[in-house]
Formats: sequence, C-alpha cells, structure tokens
Amino acid sequence: MSTTRKLLMTAGGTGLVKVAPGTWGSVPPVIIAFLLGLTGEAWVVDWAMVLIVILSCWICVGLGPWAEECWGCKDPQQVVIDEVAGQALTLLLLPWMWILPSTQWLAISCGMAFAAFRIFDILKPLPIRSLQRYPKGWGVLLDDLAAAIPAAILCWILLLLLMPS
Repeated sequence: MSTTRKLLMTAGGTGLVKVAPGTWGSVPPVIIAFLLGLTGEAWVVDWAMVLIVILSCWICVGLGPWAEECWGCKDPQQVVIDEVAGQALTLLLLPWMWILPSTQWLAISCGMAFAAFRIFDILKPLPIRSLQRYPKGWGVLLDDLAAAIPAAILCWILLLLLMPS
C-alpha cells in the first residue's frame, strides 16, 4: 500500500481512527478555517477553503478506485478525504464577512458548521443518499458535497437568527 496515497485518502491518518473516522476527517478544515479566521480577513478563509475543496475533490476522484481496491470495499470508512471536501465546502459557503472579525462568532460559526455538516453527512437525507451510487471516487465524494449545501443553509439561518444586527 502506498503510504502517500494512504495519507492523502485518510486525511493525514485521521480516517484511521477506529471510532468515528468521518468525524475526525471533518476536523482539519474546521481548524484551518478557525485559525485563518483569526486574521480577520474573510478572503483568506474563503480562498483556503476553495483550495481545500478543489484538492480534496481531485484526490478523492483520482485515488477513489485505488482506495476501493486497497481496502476491498466501496466507500471504505478509512477514506475521509471526502469529508474534508464536504466540510470545507460548508465552511466556504458561510458569510465570513458577517462573522469576522469577532472571535466569538468565529468559534460559534466553525462549531456550527462542523455539527451541521456531520448531521447531514451521517443522516444523508434524500436525494443525498442516492449520490452514493456513482462509481469509484465520485460516489464517495458527491454525497459529502451535497451534504454541505443544506448544512450551510442551516448555518445561514441560525446565524441570521442568532447574530446581533
């Protein structure tokens, strides 16, 4: 097994954690968004999330067939680069220009985005679940990207309701 490919597909090994690997795989983009948000610059967070989404998608689709062969099943639980992509997309879709420069709202928003994405990724309501039928890396990836959309919408609604005007 190629160590580099394994590290990429498991998001630096987070997917190898035995308990809740998808949850652990969702953590790196949240940490990155939080740390970059401390700069107070919305564009810095946005561009970092764009880069993470693009790279994660490319890795997931490109190495998806290898991962399924390596671990011997469709959508192996160790593969969490799809969670990285979905979580980063959720974060990308947040209204950072409202959230920053408040450190309090930065922390709340990152936590909210993490929880919302995990809920939609785990529950996979229709039509999200149906996207898993696509072959190889596409089926692994598309449901996570789709889960990011309602997660981001939920975050927007909560931010509109909770943030002072």
